[in-house]
Amino acid sequence: MSHTPLPFRIGNALDIHAFASEVSDTKPLMVACLEWPGETPLLGHSDGDVAAHAACDALLGAAGLGDMGTVFGTDRPEWSGASGEAFLREVMRMLNEAGWKVGNIHVQVIGNRPRMKARLPEAEERLSALVDAPVSVSATTTDGLGFTGRGEGLAAQATALIVRAD
Repeated sequence: MSHTPLPFRIGNALDIHAFASEVSDTKPLMVACLEWPGETPLLGHSDGDVAAHAACDALLGAAGLGDMGTVFGTDRPEWSGASGEAFLREVMRMLNEAGWKVGNIHVQVIGNRPRMKARLPEAEERLSALVDAPVSVSATTTDGLGFTGRGEGLAAQATALIVRAD
C-alpha cells in the first residue's frame, strides 16, 4: 500500500542529561544554545544541551531521518564535545537536502535550574535564528518530584512541524 506524501510532518522528542558533579571551569552549562555561567554543566558525549538535542530529535523524527543516537551517536567520535548549535546546523542541512524546512518548534525544558524565565526570549531568538523558523521555549519544574526535582539533571521535550520546501 503506498502513501501519498504529506506536505507536512510532525515530530516529538525527549532528551535527558544528568548534571556533572560540580561547576566546571572548562565546560559551561549549555541550554537552548545559551551559556549559563556559574551553573553545573550536563554530562554527555557532547555539550548535553537538552533543549537543542530535543529539537534535533523532533526534527529528525518528523523527517524520518533517524534520531540523535543514530546520526550523532557515541560511535561517531567527530561529534564528541559538539555543541547543540553544531547539531542543529547539521540537522538543518539534512532537512534541506531531504526537501523539508521547519514550520515551527516548541521546546519545554524541565528542571529546577537554571532559572530560565528571564532568558526565555533570548533562547527563542537564538534557536529561531538557527532553524530559520519560529521556536517557542518554555520551562517548568516537577515540584520536587523525580530526578529533575532532586536537581540531578535536566530534561527537555520538543515538538516540531516541518513542511515541504517547495
